[in-house]
Amino acid sequence: MGRAVDNGAHCIDACTQQNTLTGIEPLSEQDKKQAAIKAAQAAADAVREAQAALAEEGRLLFKKSWIFIRGVPSMKFLPPEGPVEIAFAGRSNVGKSSLINALVGKKGLARTSNTPGRTQELNYFVPDGYSGENGDLPPLALVDMPGYGFAEAPKAQVDAWTRLVFDYLRGRTTLKRVYVLIDARHGIKKNDAEVLDLLDKAAVSYQIVLTKIDKIKPAGVPRLLEETHKLTYKRAACFPGIIATSSEKGQGLDDLRAAIALLLKEY
Repeated sequence: MGRAVDNGAHCIDACTQQNTLTGIEPLSEQDKKQAAIKAAQAAADAVREAQAALAEEGRLLFKKSWIFIRGVPSMKFLPPEGPVEIAFAGRSNVGKSSLINALVGKKGLARTSNTPGRTQELNYFVPDGYSGENGDLPPLALVDMPGYGFAEAPKAQVDAWTRLVFDYLRGRTTLKRVYVLIDARHGIKKNDAEVLDLLDKAAVSYQIVLTKIDKIKPAGVPRLLEETHKLTYKRAACFPGIIATSSEKGQGLDDLRAAIALLLKEY
């Protein structure tokens, strides 16, 4: 807002100088101030209109019916590269599947479980109604990734999931954004930081999404956002802006949809 007022005042000063040269009576200080305020208000209104338009694009994108198309246990089973892919990564039981279900408004689309580590594959979801042939491709594919950090499974199996996740993050050219989910109750843990390091090294764009924000006291949210920002804002591949969500309460889902709609505008 301050920048808009400054710009408005600069323009008014220039006009005043021109008016002096042409014999037109210059604006009073009060008139200049009111004109600057109007210019700033117009700029703010334009920003709000753009945000509203983006929110509507996000709503329409996820208003469609979404379907599960493939589970990928290893890299050789990946679908052919086509639409933009966005992936959801996070520690086991951080709420990836629940967030995807809430995002698309379809309970049970992504399997949820009380058992950490239940998701064992890269699970692909796309909007329904596309044949996949002759360029008839969906605009977007969502990828639910195996959780990291804990799993009730043999170590060899957990190691295989871990390799799959890291290989996918490093080598998928259609992957345009990873949403790294962080449990709001626990913040960024060591294994989260390791994944962020990997994404930075691989130059894969990612954005932080806090989950289960309803599980902490509202008074603690600003502090959590500040702490998370301090840990991430200098990271090379981290997209600015932390999105706080609750799959259960619906908080932040419109913000996440709008962020995805904005991403699609780039491709």
